[in-house]
Amino acid sequence: MSSHQLTVDWRAAWNNGARFAYVKATEATSYVNPYFNPQYRGSESVGMLRGAYHFAIPNVSTGAQQANYLINNGGGWSPDGKTLPPLLDVEYNPYPSLGNSCYNMSATQMVNWIKDFSRTVYNRTGRLPMIYTTADWWNTCTGSSRAFADHPLHIASYNNSGAGRMPAGWTGYDVWQYTEHGPVVGDWNQWPASINALQAFARNNAASPAPPTTPASPGVSAIAAAASRTPGLGATTTGVVCGLVRGGCYQKFQGGDIRWTSATGAQPTKGGIRPAWGTTGYENGRLGYPTRAEECGLTGGGCYQRYEGGDIHWAPASGAHPTSGGSRPAWGHPGSGTGRLGYPTGSEVCGLAGGGCYQKFQGGDIHWAPGVGAHPTRAGIRTAWANTGYERGSLRYPTGPEVCGLVKGGCYQNFQGGAITWAPGVGAHPTKGAIRTAWANTGYETGRLGYPTSSENCTTTTRCTQTYEGGTITWTPTTGATPRYNR
Repeated sequence: MSSHQLTVDWRAAWNNGARFAYVKATEATSYVNPYFNPQYRGSESVGMLRGAYHFAIPNVSTGAQQANYLINNGGGWSPDGKTLPPLLDVEYNPYPSLGNSCYNMSATQMVNWIKDFSRTVYNRTGRLPMIYTTADWWNTCTGSSRAFADHPLHIASYNNSGAGRMPAGWTGYDVWQYTEHGPVVGDWNQWPASINALQAFARNNAASPAPPTTPASPGVSAIAAAASRTPGLGATTTGVVCGLVRGGCYQKFQGGDIRWTSATGAQPTKGGIRPAWGTTGYENGRLGYPTRAEECGLTGGGCYQRYEGGDIHWAPASGAHPTSGGSRPAWGHPGSGTGRLGYPTGSEVCGLAGGGCYQKFQGGDIHWAPGVGAHPTRAGIRTAWANTGYERGSLRYPTGPEVCGLVKGGCYQNFQGGAITWAPGVGAHPTKGAIRTAWANTGYETGRLGYPTSSENCTTTTRCTQTYEGGTITWTPTTGATPRYNR
């Protein structure tokens, strides 16, 4: 737990099986968790064992200074059977301004810093600190040091199958952090033995059982292979983290990341496409996991990437936007962008009348609604539909695509409440109701009336008129819709 969790419902955590907690106390020599006291005491009040942890920033002060800062701000230890040993959280540097993942420190410098921290904690409390880390960070940043094998280990390895590879020097763990999304709040961890053994460990009168190292997830090797064939990712910034939905794993790099599942394989996401995926909720959203790498070379310098639930297309002129749901098949196949609609310029927006959705493209829109499907509207017909109020107006949703090849080069599109017809020189105009039926009886645009040249105009509730190239159609309740031809 840390200040990110604010006020914690400790009774709910206890009811979900939690029996111990580590609470962040300090970071470097300049930060104290403002929620430390209520979190630390709250966990104890429901019967949990609890301990305090310090987030190390090794290149801003000595190990001894940071150890003293932890102990002076609540991070001590006593053999009361409920206080866990002080915990040193030493891992990937989260602050780019402070250097690389290893804080710009050599392996020797890092090992000496940790020794300084540990020696100070031991001298002041009589207890070696527990070390929280990942195998990747430890082996990279300490040069696979084996100097701390006598310290208890808190291993971070997010997956459901086992803690995986241990850092150099350890053959097993004391605590395993297996997920950052617990059933209540905070990161969740496992002690591999009984509550009595945990109490003995807290008193420091018995060593904790260390389970054998379990094989690493197959995602580790798959991610490494994908990284080797993907230019532009840069150096790693985290180890391989598992425990995502459906057994997934990921690893972050300077230029993106790689996601893996047994069903989709290891696929990189980077560039403009990756943040667009992020807006959908990454693998937890409607797109799910990527199923192939980014492919470029599309029209206008575009790229796309396929996901379980759709695609994301990117082009310099339009940015990156996902296509999924009903609008995607109406637009086209992966690699689209060459058709009349061009690239998407926004994400799908839902909540329209009748449960509909729409998405904007460079050359028009696609609207979808239950019962009518998804259909594009573009150019003059789309403008005329907009003038009626889109799906909220009398025409409602389109029921089919634009159809061209009419006389004089005309086109039309059907809607729930009528149709819109367009031709060069006369523009696009809707026809509906009794007037449209009367026009149909004259032969539509092939008859004497030709194309409509205006929208329907109702001067009162009892009289409407629409003009055509060859005349007019007037409707009244008593006469119905009657054509009148020009002389």
